[in-house]
Amino acid sequence: MLSLIAGAVGDRSARGIAAAVSRLITAGSLPPGSRLPTVRDVARELGVSPTTVSEAWGSLTRAGAIRTRGRSGTFVAGPGRQRLRYAQLAAAAPGAARDLSTGVPDHDLLPDLAEALRRVGDGQLTTSYLDAPVLPGLETVLRARWPYPPARITVTDGALDALDRVAAVLVRFGDHVVVENPAFPPMLDLLDTLGAAVVGVPVDADGLLPDELAASLTEFAPAAVFLQPRAHNPTGAGMSARRAAELATVLAGFPDVMVVEDDHAGDIASAPAVSIGTHLSDRTVHVSSFSKSHGPDLRLAAVGGPATVVDAVADRRLLGPGWSSRLLQAVLLDLLTSPAAVARIAHARDEYARRRTCLVRALARHGLHAPAGDGINLWLPVADQHAAMLTLAGHGIAVAPGAPFFAGPSTGDHVRVTAGLVRDGFDELAAVLAAAAADPAAGGGARPPAHPRGWR
Repeated sequence: MLSLIAGAVGDRSARGIAAAVSRLITAGSLPPGSRLPTVRDVARELGVSPTTVSEAWGSLTRAGAIRTRGRSGTFVAGPGRQRLRYAQLAAAAPGAARDLSTGVPDHDLLPDLAEALRRVGDGQLTTSYLDAPVLPGLETVLRARWPYPPARITVTDGALDALDRVAAVLVRFGDHVVVENPAFPPMLDLLDTLGAAVVGVPVDADGLLPDELAASLTEFAPAAVFLQPRAHNPTGAGMSARRAAELATVLAGFPDVMVVEDDHAGDIASAPAVSIGTHLSDRTVHVSSFSKSHGPDLRLAAVGGPATVVDAVADRRLLGPGWSSRLLQAVLLDLLTSPAAVARIAHARDEYARRRTCLVRALARHGLHAPAGDGINLWLPVADQHAAMLTLAGHGIAVAPGAPFFAGPSTGDHVRVTAGLVRDGFDELAAVLAAAAADPAAGGGARPPAHPRGWR
């Protein structure tokens, strides 16, 4: 087997070794259950350092291609795979009377799609399978809303579909990719599936920390940086215009690194749209989602950025779904231009801000300090995640565990609470959350840190 692996490796970088072994696994030359040679044996055979092989093995492990069994060795994985982080969120507390784990918008704050559908009617929107992927009227409105002038715009079936397709264009097996730490778990799942080596960079209230980003770019030479410019999930952080300029200055020294922005909260975010694309338009792909603001069932997000990336996404979709429903695009166009719908979205944005503020203030009265942030979620520090979730489950309350959000070293135990679903009873809920956050070993008297490491 050692000679088989050595013969397949042309590029002796960690990425090249991982890609070669991946090809052997896919071809069946390394069947499931096969024990791989030791890291030192492979390194000796290839004439590289054990660190290089370890990094390759790490990429393969994250992608689910191989598994380590302690002292027994490392083996080619079978058909089963590690459970997605996203699934761990969904299983937080099944059957809870009050589910605050979901991260979804309040249905009652969404605009009425039925009215928009009636206004749109049939419309004769599709005449050919090769029509433009975006309705001309919608593209005009999207361009007017975009935080910088994009070379191309297309529409996909939601933000995750957009991120999946953009990542497939930019990221190759074994590439390093910078993400926020903490980050959105499905984004981490997507990168794991691609076999990327994820590098987590901490955030503060203004977004990614520039010095830490510069260090990661220098050390790992990543293919891309994925970030959330506002209403960061889970912390609620929002990238300021000053921070965007600082990050652009850092990135300017690394011309091969692309930036992908996931503006998932869209019109229900209180902060204005800010983008690194204002400074680096030829290297920034911006994803604007309408699920949380206008309706999850619309399944629509817009992708704008360099033609090389956006055209590749649109062309690849021709071999699959072809395009996102032009009927639903027409509904979105109606919602973006109807005065009544625009007013309803503005009301929803204000109401989410009110709910978030009320809960943060109530928590502070009970001695639990959480970043106010933006969007529909709160990121709460707790002494013990498992104990906190058990306590809350005993009260019929489900929250999301913090562990699946971390892309690197944990900055302490947390839970994510969907504050946007809390309409009233803020003080009562805050009392329960504060009690759950307390250190169980201290008899409920101790509190978790007011400002955990990594949040400055």
